[in-house]
Amino acid sequence: MTKDDIYSDLKQLGSATVLPENPEAAELERVPNPQAGTPYCVRFTAPEFTSLCPMTGQPDFAHLVIDYVPNDWLVESKSLKLYLGSFRNHGAFHEDCTVSIAKRLVDLLDPEWLRIGGYWYPRGGIPIDVFYQTGAAPENVWIPDQDVPTYRGRG
Repeated sequence: MTKDDIYSDLKQLGSATVLPENPEAAELERVPNPQAGTPYCVRFTAPEFTSLCPMTGQPDFAHLVIDYVPNDWLVESKSLKLYLGSFRNHGAFHEDCTVSIAKRLVDLLDPEWLRIGGYWYPRGGIPIDVFYQTGAAPENVWIPDQDVPTYRGRG
């Protein structure tokens, strides 16, 4: 399979795109994994994730870390960036945002394993951290710690 074959069906990469209005409107894209059969971990870090409190409309901020061990598919990173950005005007609680992102990626990719850490900045003086994973991490893959410190002016 050539690189042209892998990327030929992508609609967003290499073209001007508009930030989707909400997560449901966002189109996550995937590409065939050219290293399928080789166990390895992929990490995406989104230290400036934003959404809205569904009760007050005030912005909420999080540092997201997404790790996954792919099978046959990889998420296309521009589509992931646009999907995450679509939460900017979306009202949902921290737990719902974090778990919804994980479930959407699992549905799209059918990875061997996936976890997400949602490290939310405090509102009302209490940070909320949300964690989700699909099962035990594979033993034959190096899965680094997420290394996001507990809240003390998180950075």
